[in-house]
Formats: sequence, structure tokens, C-alpha cells
Amino acid sequence: MKSQAPHSHIVYLKLVLVTLFWGGTFIAGRIAAHALPVMTAATLRFAVAAALLLLVAWKMEGGLPKLSMKQVGATAALGLTGIFLYNLCFFGALGTMPAGRAALFIALNPIVTALAAAALLRERLHAAKWLGIAVAFIGAAIVITRGDPFAALHDIRSSLGSGELMMLCAISSWAAYTLIGRAALKGLSPIAATTYAALWGLLFLVLGAAPGLASQDWSGIGWQVWASLLYLGAFGTVLGFVWYYEGVKAIGASRTAVFNNLVPVFGVSLAALLLGEQVLASMVAGGVLVAAGVTLTNR
Repeated sequence: MKSQAPHSHIVYLKLVLVTLFWGGTFIAGRIAAHALPVMTAATLRFAVAAALLLLVAWKMEGGLPKLSMKQVGATAALGLTGIFLYNLCFFGALGTMPAGRAALFIALNPIVTALAAAALLRERLHAAKWLGIAVAFIGAAIVITRGDPFAALHDIRSSLGSGELMMLCAISSWAAYTLIGRAALKGLSPIAATTYAALWGLLFLVLGAAPGLASQDWSGIGWQVWASLLYLGAFGTVLGFVWYYEGVKAIGASRTAVFNNLVPVFGVSLAALLLGEQVLASMVAGGVLVAAGVTLTNR
């Protein structure tokens, strides 16, 4: 037992760093979204990520396995939902709303996924999970309406703008990605499935971004934007993914998932520190309720 303790500490440290990386993606994404078209920013992010994932797959698993026809369709669906659609919504939202506010929205991912699994896969939700979902949605309502949900009933546009709608679409896209992976990707390792999904997503993004890539003035892009794209691809995608699944393997999926509650905490903190964004009392109160609800749902 004593010989395993240092290893456990390293796993926990890596998981904290993963959530820090993922919290930082909102700051890097906002920088990129204000400098580049949405499609171009997403394409460059996954050009970096796909190249690095291929290296990881080769080093850790000796390359990518051959896919069955069912797996080809499933990985294409993963690329369409979790890479293409998610990142269009992610960068689109960050172009119109503060990074810290967007980070709080992402905490709803497990809740939306649980509801989708109940509706589409007939997974049962027990009383504690329903309570967690209710608490999380109350917290989300406080965040979305900036602490005044009753006023929002009279003027919903003041709380739910295009950025908020795109973040909700991003969450829905990720829920679809999660359920497709759970239901259709039997026999593929997480690294292989993610690499194939990234390659499919990159293909869809390149097809959509081709006109913009051809006309883009590359000389006008500053080093901060390039650094943000490299961060998004290397740390926010590849290293975060590898370390997260190391945690799943070492301490289990449920205990690892709890660390996801740190993502909005780091996102809001980094946005305040690096971008000078204001931290509202409604963000703190709503964020705490969302985290509590997610914890209840994942127990």
C-alpha cells in the first residue's frame, strides 16, 4: 500500500492539472475566437490535436486499428458531434460572451448527458440523480439570468443571447458524442476512438473552412493567437485526454469524473486573472449549486 501512495498522488495531481488545462481552454478559445473566423480557429486547433493524437496512438498502442463498417460510421458520428459541431459552438460562443461565464455553462455537460441517456438509452435515474439534476438546473438558471431568474421571464433575451444558446448547443453536441461513444464503439480503445474522431472532425472542419483558409491573412495573426491554438490542441485536447484516461484506469471513472467540477472554477478564476473579467456573486452561487448537483448525479 505504501508503494502505491506516491503513484496515487501523481494521478490526483495530473487530474487537477487536466481540469486546469480544460479551464484554460476558455481563455485560449476567447483569444482565438476574437482573432480568427470560427471555422478557421476550430480547424487549426484540431490540425494540432490530430497530429499529436496520431503520435500518441503510435507510441502507446502501436498505431490505429482497422475499423469495421459500423466503427467507421460511429467514429464519423463522433467527429461530427464532438469535434465539428462542438467546436463551432464553442468558438462561436466565446466570440460573443465572457470566458468565465462560458466555463460555468460547461459544468452542465454531465446533467445533459444523464438526461439524454435516460431519454434515448432508457437508463434509469434514481431519486438522488433527479435531485442532483434539479439542483444543477437551479444553479444554471442563476448563472444564466445573472441572479435574477424572475426578471428574465419578462425579458429572456437579456439573459439568453446568441453566446448562451451556442454554449447550450455545444453541451448538447458533447452529450451526443458521449452517448455515441458509449453505445457504438465496442472494441476500440479510448485513444483509438478519439484519434479517429479527431481525424473525421478535422476533415469536416477543413471542408467547411477551405474558403476562409485560402483568403486568410496569416501575417496579421499575433503570437498570442498561435500560442492559444497550440495550447488548445496540445494541452486542452491531447495531454488532457491522455491524463484523464490514466485517471480513469487508476482510480475509476466515477472518482475521476468528480474532478470535472474543478473546470468551471479554473475557467472563472483564469478569466478574471488573465482577461480581467468580473466575477459576479450570481456566478459563484450558481456555480456552487451546479457543482453540487453534478456531484449528486454522479454518485
